Amino acid sequence: MGPRSAVEKTLGILAVTTMVVGSWVGLVVVPADAAQGNVQRLMYVHVPAAWLAFLAFFIVFVMSVLYLIQRDPRWDRVGASSAEIGVVFTVVTLLLGMLWGKPTWGVYWTWDPRLTTTAILLAIYVGYLALRSFADDEEKRARWSAIVGVIGFVNVPIVYMSVTWWRTLHQPPSSPRSVAPDILWTLMLNLAAFTLVYAYLMVRRIRLAKLEGELEKRMAYNA
Repeated sequence: MGPRSAVEKTLGILAVTTMVVGSWVGLVVVPADAAQGNVQRLMYVHVPAAWLAFLAFFIVFVMSVLYLIQRDPRWDRVGASSAEIGVVFTVVTLLLGMLWGKPTWGVYWTWDPRLTTTAILLAIYVGYLALRSFADDEEKRARWSAIVGVIGFVNVPIVYMSVTWWRTLHQPPSSPRSVAPDILWTLMLNLAAFTLVYAYLMVRRIRLAKLEGELEKRMAYNA
């Protein structure tokens, strides 16, 4: 078994294990919130998914800058892979936020600043992925994507600061000192689990992207 396969296998085992443990602790071990009841348990997935979406799009930003400077297709592959995973995490964030919003706000969706800016964030990176399918030329596709990857990241701090800048139904960021210890460590456990899932998916997707690039070059050569 090669080094890359060993890394994938190790990350996969760690990701599944921590996800199972984190879910069990969040659903069974930690008591329900005194005010919100069991619906609060959505936080243990909703918050990590949101943070990992931010991380994924930050990686897109960094890889986009590196590509524009060095024109190395490796950075484009990493950025595109991270964008795909970030879109998935953003969808999970929005769906769980809607499920959480119904019992707490009375509606699944409201044009709250946090929800609205997150929906815009999703649209930006779905557009990023759609743009990649429009350009057949590898260099042009990578350059256009990198530009969108840099500009689109501007919305990430806007999403994060939206609960501070505007009046919103969404609760503001909580200080670790204000969170009950059992809730905090359960949240950190699930954040670690989601981080491992992200790392595992990235390793798999980057390898696949490399194979796709090699196949694309062979097809262009044989055409």
